[in-house]
Amino acid sequence: MGHQQFVHLHVHTDYSLLDGACEITQLLDTTSRLGMPAVAVTDHGNLFAAANFFYEANKRDVKPIIGCEVYVAKGSRLDRGEKVGPVAQNGVDGEPGVRGSNHLLLLCESNEGYQNLIKLVSAGFLEGFYYKPRIDHELLSKHSRGLIALSACLRGAVTEAVVQDRYREALENAYRLQDIFGKGNFFLEIQDQGLDIEKSVNRDLLRLSKESGIPLVATNDCHYLTHEDAHAQDVLLCIQTGKTISDPHRMKFATDQFYFKTAAEMTRVFRELPDALSRTLAIAERCNVKIEKIRDPFPEFKVPPGDTPGGYFEKAVREGFAARLPHLERLSQRGALRNPLSEYERRLTHEIQMIQKMRFEGYFLVVWDFIRYARSQGVPVGPGRGSAAGSLASYALRITDVDPLQYDLIFERFLNPERISLPDIDIDFCMRRRGEVIEYVTQKYGRENVAQIITFGTMAAKAAIKDVGRAMDIPYGEVDRLAKLVPNELKIALEAALQQSAQLRAAVESDERMNELMTVARRLEGLARHASTHAAGVVISPRPLMEIVPLYKTNRDEITTQYDMNALERIGLLKMDFLGLTTLTVLHDAVRMVAQNRGTQLDLENLPLDDADTYKLFARGDTTAIFQFESHGMRDILRRYQPARIEDLTALNALYRPGPIQGGMIDDFINRKQGKTRVSYELPQLKDILEETYGVILYQEQVMQIASRLAGFSLGQADILRRAMGKKKAEEMAAQRQKFLAGCKANIIPDKKAEDIFDLMEEFAGYGFNKSHSCAYALLAYQTAYLKSHYPVEFMAALLTSETGNTERVVKYINEARGMGITVLPPDVNESDLYFTPVGEAIRFGLAAIKNVGENTAKAIRDTRQEKGAFRTLFDFCERIDSRFLNKRVFESLIKSGAMDSLGPRECVLATVDDALAAVQRATRHRESGQHGLFGVAAAPAPVPVELREAEPWSEEERLASEYAVLSFYVSGHPLAKYASRLQELKAVPLGEIESRRNREEITVAGMIVGVRPMRSRRGQRWAIYTLQDMTGVQELLVFPESFSRLESVLKTGNPLLLKVRVQVEEAATRLSLLEARTLESLTGSAPALLRVRLDLEELTEATLDRLRGLLEGCPGPCPVAFELRSPDGSVATLHAQHRVRPAPELLAAMEELCGREAIELVN
Repeated sequence: MGHQQFVHLHVHTDYSLLDGACEITQLLDTTSRLGMPAVAVTDHGNLFAAANFFYEANKRDVKPIIGCEVYVAKGSRLDRGEKVGPVAQNGVDGEPGVRGSNHLLLLCESNEGYQNLIKLVSAGFLEGFYYKPRIDHELLSKHSRGLIALSACLRGAVTEAVVQDRYREALENAYRLQDIFGKGNFFLEIQDQGLDIEKSVNRDLLRLSKESGIPLVATNDCHYLTHEDAHAQDVLLCIQTGKTISDPHRMKFATDQFYFKTAAEMTRVFRELPDALSRTLAIAERCNVKIEKIRDPFPEFKVPPGDTPGGYFEKAVREGFAARLPHLERLSQRGALRNPLSEYERRLTHEIQMIQKMRFEGYFLVVWDFIRYARSQGVPVGPGRGSAAGSLASYALRITDVDPLQYDLIFERFLNPERISLPDIDIDFCMRRRGEVIEYVTQKYGRENVAQIITFGTMAAKAAIKDVGRAMDIPYGEVDRLAKLVPNELKIALEAALQQSAQLRAAVESDERMNELMTVARRLEGLARHASTHAAGVVISPRPLMEIVPLYKTNRDEITTQYDMNALERIGLLKMDFLGLTTLTVLHDAVRMVAQNRGTQLDLENLPLDDADTYKLFARGDTTAIFQFESHGMRDILRRYQPARIEDLTALNALYRPGPIQGGMIDDFINRKQGKTRVSYELPQLKDILEETYGVILYQEQVMQIASRLAGFSLGQADILRRAMGKKKAEEMAAQRQKFLAGCKANIIPDKKAEDIFDLMEEFAGYGFNKSHSCAYALLAYQTAYLKSHYPVEFMAALLTSETGNTERVVKYINEARGMGITVLPPDVNESDLYFTPVGEAIRFGLAAIKNVGENTAKAIRDTRQEKGAFRTLFDFCERIDSRFLNKRVFESLIKSGAMDSLGPRECVLATVDDALAAVQRATRHRESGQHGLFGVAAAPAPVPVELREAEPWSEEERLASEYAVLSFYVSGHPLAKYASRLQELKAVPLGEIESRRNREEITVAGMIVGVRPMRSRRGQRWAIYTLQDMTGVQELLVFPESFSRLESVLKTGNPLLLKVRVQVEEAATRLSLLEARTLESLTGSAPALLRVRLDLEELTEATLDRLRGLLEGCPGPCPVAFELRSPDGSVATLHAQHRVRPAPELLAAMEELCGREAIELVN
């Protein structure tokens, strides 16, 4: 054993969130490079990293030691006390909420120890969490076997007592821990990170070790990998605590020695304690944990007595297919079925046998069961997603609703018998009711066997720049500008961003602060930042999860696994995605509304797939709110492509992704469809496979079919080839190439052709998309478009209901509805339901959407009206609605929204509210008093007045302002409506079209300020983020200090404004930054200062001049006209016309058509 042998037993990765800065793969690579045989990971209070650390270590020559630095409560883990910060220790200023606990380092010696550590860290979150996940000595006593304990840092129970000069207590604490873990399993941890206090503490630890016989172990409290990383970790702590580097009172490490030192460095530090160093190696040799895949990952599905899972599965599949058969027979009779029914029988038998052979029947039964439950409860279920749509067995079981033979989908793309891996069926459910299905699964398989899955947010490129800039106290505007120079590319790394963006490089190289910011951001980029619950992932275990994985509790009391998706896959647990899809909710609600409104029962699963009106909607690009086809880019492609069949939608779904877009595939595909590019095939055998996609390899399934048809690959082998092409591993690809060429040779295909085809497959494999997924989502998009085309009122009502609470989208969709000729009516106590509902050919706002009203009051109003008829007067309304639901604030909100317009003018009803409430109270008191008349009959209540008070009528501005105050929308009109023609003249861009504009483009917009968030820069300057709304949408408007100081007086809530802005395209959203602002009122009636017309003398003709003269003479008005005449030599002359004009939209449109859009400019 060499004198420099040493193993790090105390290491914090980035999963000690915003504290540790050691990324796992870098940690393991460094360990390997330094020749250390093992390394421990001991994150604070959790095992987030453990499984991935174990599997990554096994790829290298490093033994993984799984551990945790736990928090041990001084009393019971169940006690709760006040949040108190401890005295600064460890060179780190006080950590809130942990004064009542100590640190303890636990390492797993055996698999029993690993199981015990899982129980301990799970209990820390599920039972003992109070600012930190805490355990206690009771739990340690129960779960100590197989664990090695070290006394930890200066916050350990032993060292803390030493620091406080309580030596006897330190000795007692050491003996207590030794008693819990057993002699030889507890060690005194000695550290030296250069802190003054460590010198005296270590002297006492030496004395304590000699006196107690408990051995010493040397560690370094590693929070970062290299000495140079100390500054980056300091910034990381600032990000965690919301402090800045310049704050002298921030939580910080007092030295720069908390890094992953070499064995030589540790020897220099502890040269007088060689045994404490070598003991790390002895402990490492004792630690032998293996995280194995669980043998049977599926929960037990109980089949009826006398049945086996395999037999019951086959029975369920065959019965399900029998239910599907009449539909297939009808298609066959019409000649619309691509394959004979005998092929369905052959394929079904093949799939059943393959699933049984792979022993996956239990998995299918589990999925079939909860989807069957969902359907039986009326929970909308999607048609399928991912490769599962390629399975006929899934189609028979109604797990999917896509016929794989009809769309040429391949089972082996889903389950490959030649490369067996767990099936992966992800299911879309209605967003509103997804939780019901998860609850069913939880009840069926046991709460302790089902959990949601953790996910970790990481510091992506732009976020890292912003986080680091904030911590380094650099002004927001400067940091924001730097972040915006990072190209908008998904998952781009800062290294790649610097290579791609010359502006970013220049900004970093020209400013020392920005250089330092970028250096730190690159070091922290990709580190875990926070934990949350995966949006869809659910794990279902055959036994209690805590026997397999550690558990975590979120701040919303959701119980999740501590291992992420990747780690759970490595362990082999059954995980499923239960996705909530709003589109399914919209479809379900729309179908229900069609039935209520028109008496028509729609069956979405059996819609005709050749409906001309639906394809016309796609071809017009009229796809706002159409699933997967809503973006501006996709709408442009639809208009060019002109889809006319479901296969076209499937193809566009697959094409509209970054790879094909950047590779120019879409333009080529459109040209092929329209006959502008000739479609040809390398071999006649390829025509059947590629004809649907005009000779282009678009789908992964096509790669598989080509390998099968030309080279004789089985579909399982073809799937292995597809995977290899996707991974681009040179060695694997070379072997697959040889196999493919040999197969082609056997089928008498020329070598050169075979080489060319393989190259083509390899090229397109990078772009190739899963056809099964694309097809399933194309069907969903078709259903959405069918409803929008044929039942627009019901569709838009359902859509608006689904977006209740999202002001931006509701504004957008109200505008869309109006553009479709649908009137959106204010709420009405005599017509409204809770949310948006169709009323004939209009849509009525819901009562629950009114501020201060709420669902209970809305239900009371609706139910009373449905039981006893319409409300006739304000007093009738007051008498019939239970007074518990009514108060003055509710009344005022109902009146201001227009919901009581059917009972009288708003101003009069509002003026009479007090009278009505007083009358109701009198009537209520009378009823409750039980007074009787002379002959024992209840006396009649005092008559309720029916007259409304007179009041001054509201102006349109007052009416709209009151509507907006309680609805957050303008419903009966819009303050900008009267400026519409003027805004058209000024070429104001609607806010709903901002997404299509270029980054940094300067444009004119108009809108109303409807919200403001005051801000202050680091220098104390005032600025603000305003919410701007027009008739088409909502946008954030950034007003930085310079603009804010100039324009604050103009930027008033409720003012219709004309704004000059710069577009800022960001990763999360597009925003606007303000350059200039003025009120629209100041422009009303005043003509523009000038109409400028730019003309090129080379292209100018007499006919153009005559036409221009006629246009100007036909629209006289106050605005002067100037012609800018450009000569062939580039010189420009300006001539002022004799005519003055009224720059009406029709004049400007005609002039733009004649001279070009860029030639006409209105100058204000």
